[in-house]
Amino acid sequence: MVTTPELWVLISFVLFVALLVYYKVPTLVLEALDNRAEQIRSELDEARRLREEAQSILADYQRKRLDAEKEAQDIVATAHRDAQTYAEEQRKAMTELLQRRMHLAEEKITRAEEQAVQDIRSKAADVAIAAAEIVIARQLKAKSAQNLVAK
Repeated sequence: MVTTPELWVLISFVLFVALLVYYKVPTLVLEALDNRAEQIRSELDEARRLREEAQSILADYQRKRLDAEKEAQDIVATAHRDAQTYAEEQRKAMTELLQRRMHLAEEKITRAEEQAVQDIRSKAADVAIAAAEIVIARQLKAKSAQNLVAK
């Protein structure tokens, strides 16, 4: 019985376990496992913290993106209103300019008509005087002319 290999394996195993207990290997293994578990727990906590921070940053950037889009829409709306206002002002200015030019053109036409009438009157008076001179010169005799000059 003492010579059976199973007995010696059993004795060696018991001695090995006793030696492990004597040198406190199970507590060292448990401490190592506890340390590893604590390290994993702290890494998980750090990962959660980083995830929450990333979500916070993502939410912040999404909010900023929405604000930027709203600001861009406001800028476009303002530019559109400004363009409409500018176009209306330009239409009004163009209308006023056309009215002034039409008024000036009407004044020029009126002055040209008045000038033409004056020129026609002047020419008519010149023609009438010339005709009167010719008629008087033909009909007036020397004695009658002296009487007229004397009068």
